[in-house]
Amino acid sequence: MNLVFDFGAVLFTWQPGQFLLQIFPGQVGSLEAARHLAHQVVGHPDWHDFDRGVLDTAALIERTSQRLDLPLASVQALINGIGERLIPIDGTLALLQELRQRRLTQDGVTGLYYLSNMPDVYARVLEANFAFLQWFDGGIFSCDVKHIKPDPAIYQLLQDRYRLEPTTTLFIDDLKANVAVARTLGWQGIHYESPQQLQSQLALLGL
Repeated sequence: MNLVFDFGAVLFTWQPGQFLLQIFPGQVGSLEAARHLAHQVVGHPDWHDFDRGVLDTAALIERTSQRLDLPLASVQALINGIGERLIPIDGTLALLQELRQRRLTQDGVTGLYYLSNMPDVYARVLEANFAFLQWFDGGIFSCDVKHIKPDPAIYQLLQDRYRLEPTTTLFIDDLKANVAVARTLGWQGIHYESPQQLQSQLALLGL
């Protein structure tokens, strides 16, 4: 079985609401309000273009500041600080290490790949800072191919690039919509909720 991992909120922490609560204490007084503002930032088409690699960091900062009437310096601190907050999730990383050992011994795992919506500035930070990315047999960051999930094109690019057989490819993502698209291509899918839940789901598949 080929296993394809999403990164944000699966292998790396992704909690923009928590960060916004620290950066904008005057604008948001609760975690709920911070999460609402976070959705306005990372759920906007500008952020999608940032993920897609067609909008650069400076333009995103300026547009977000103007659109949400937020201090430019604070938005800059937010955007520039996210990369260092992408920290491995210990439980998922431990599971990945186990799967890597099974990959090396050809024990049910034939390949490890990643498929992540990730702006260039953060993708390069991950590549530079985390040697365990070399455990993967390959993968795609959205910024490098100008497509983002859930566009079927990015899944197809991964499938074609690494000659993956759809029926023996399993996609793991924290967003149900992204998993649903993978399934339309004939892949298997797991909606990630926690390391423990993922491990249980993989065990049911004999992995």
